[in-house]
Amino acid sequence: MFRIRENEIADALTTADIWRIMLREVPPIAAEYFIGGADELTTLKANVLAFQQTMLAPPGAVKHKTLDTTTSIFGQQLSLPFFVAPVGSLRTLWPMADAVASQVAGEFGTAMTLSTLSQTPMEAVADASNGPKWFQLYLCGGVETAKRGIRRARDAGFSALVLTIDTAVSGNRIEHDRMKPMDAVGSIYSGPRKLKRALHKVKLAPQIVPRMGWLRRHWRDGGLLPFFNIIDECGEPMPYAGIGEQLAASAVTWSDLPWIKETWGEQPLIVKGVHCAEDALKAEELGANGVIFSNHGGRQLGRAIPSLQIVAEAIPKLGAAKSKLDCAMDGGIRSGLDVLIGLSYGLKAVGLGRVTAGGLGAGGHLGLTRAFELMKEDLLRSMELLGVQNISQIQEQGEELRRKSMVLGTAHLPEFIF
Repeated sequence: MFRIRENEIADALTTADIWRIMLREVPPIAAEYFIGGADELTTLKANVLAFQQTMLAPPGAVKHKTLDTTTSIFGQQLSLPFFVAPVGSLRTLWPMADAVASQVAGEFGTAMTLSTLSQTPMEAVADASNGPKWFQLYLCGGVETAKRGIRRARDAGFSALVLTIDTAVSGNRIEHDRMKPMDAVGSIYSGPRKLKRALHKVKLAPQIVPRMGWLRRHWRDGGLLPFFNIIDECGEPMPYAGIGEQLAASAVTWSDLPWIKETWGEQPLIVKGVHCAEDALKAEELGANGVIFSNHGGRQLGRAIPSLQIVAEAIPKLGAAKSKLDCAMDGGIRSGLDVLIGLSYGLKAVGLGRVTAGGLGAGGHLGLTRAFELMKEDLLRSMELLGVQNISQIQEQGEELRRKSMVLGTAHLPEFIF
């Protein structure tokens, strides 16, 4: 009952297979945070659909003896052009999950991005890998709390600061709110709605009992832990509650970039959640070294354009403006071929959020390792089939390789899994 699904993980052939294992292993009350998106999931699904609708025209009779997947971004050399994107609350999926993700990223020669909304101390995440570690910043708790977090990340060895700018308020995550996860973890002995919380816990039994392995690991890991990387003036971590209110009270504006950069120092400052070239250029003007084009995985504005479309529109404008920004993206990437398509627009790397969550939830180190293996294998296979030897060739030949689909509708595409 408590064993990891080793055979299922080993037999997985796609990241969708890994995701399905995660859904069998993690109860919906915990998994929904990673599954869902804003409103009717329009943007979440569009992120994936944009990649599925991209067609490619491979040249024939091209064969390379070796392939090179290394890339340089945000002042770091990566062995693979994908990295762990920041995802909050990963420890609800697996014990010390952020440290596990950092370890796996290091083993694959790529970077780990730690979310501010993590329940794993940043020092443990930094110690888990010899590879690059980047810290994603929210201004939860106000300016002084954020400054403490920035300095602590710098001292812990994080080499880039990733500032997220698309969380003026939390998105309208309807299914998550319907599930009432905080009622599931709240005490039945104090506070309002005690009886309703007690009944809610009882109703969860059918989804928890078949997943006793998850429950055992979760409670042995400490249960629902606070956010250890948001420390208030009294030295206490932020409890696991009230995050939506915190984000709304501490929304980032352009006026915040100067003091954030000054506090962080000379290492790269990256702005994440960029939706257009104009904002990317504004970030560069204020001292940013790079941007991550992202719509927050479809979890914020319910009708935001897909991340790949943001990239397609923004990259040519940045080129025309002679921008020196390093550019990445996240959102909708589920395979190595998706990675290649993203790079074909001139990106240097892409972030993996739900792929990371799926791997960790399926089986911790084993699950995430298999997910990364599948991404790497598919990237290498796609490079061979497209006749490109390295990342530079993908970037340079991208416009020649891509084609607009002439097939109308979506009936021919695989069903949406995650």
